[in-house]
Amino acid sequence: MPSVTRRRPHDPDRRSAVESQVLAATTRLLQEGHRFTDLGVQRIAAEAGVARSTFYVHFRDKTELLVRLAGTMQETSLDRVQGWDPVADGLDGLTQAFTDVIGTYRAYAPVLAAISEVAAYDEVVREFWASALDAFVVHTAGLIRAERDAGRIPADVDPDPASRLVVLGGDRFLAHHVSLGPSDPVSDAAAARELAATWWYGAFRRPTRTPTPPPPPPPPSIPDVGADSAD
Repeated sequence: MPSVTRRRPHDPDRRSAVESQVLAATTRLLQEGHRFTDLGVQRIAAEAGVARSTFYVHFRDKTELLVRLAGTMQETSLDRVQGWDPVADGLDGLTQAFTDVIGTYRAYAPVLAAISEVAAYDEVVREFWASALDAFVVHTAGLIRAERDAGRIPADVDPDPASRLVVLGGDRFLAHHVSLGPSDPVSDAAAARELAATWWYGAFRRPTRTPTPPPPPPPPSIPDVGADSAD
């Protein structure tokens, strides 16, 4: 536990500036290859140009710091996709939304790695990340349900598992994609296009299934006339 009583500064502009310094400093250290677990508060404060005691005025601990970083990333990426409208924007709009999200994931790649690292043992970080995705699942399920009720997708589409599949699977796919290497416009465009097509044709414009006709009955057996003649 920190030995300094945590007080909020009276000047909101000063508070915002200091917090931005600390968040930016932490991001820089992560981009340099430091593991979040190995970073001490003193190192973060020094990089930000503030006293260690000042850090604790603005952040309860490193967990709160990481949650704030994760929240900034989630607001940027999830808000971008939540602004997409299936009817008005269509597949092209969804592809552009995912192109923008990939850019966000790349910008926050060190933060993503830190979240993955810390969520393995810190319940607060794990639940924070999961809760934001869960809220996005609910939002996406509402969109799928509206499309189904409007008759634009088959009536047998189940919005709840469909939304979990595209949202949670999409998040894992994007995190893996940006971890494969540096930004490549061709690869990023292909990833955005394929993810958008998976959402679109898998959930939002799934074709109506045509029942498979039963196989034809086997032909009737033909008596062996030659065998009867031989008798």
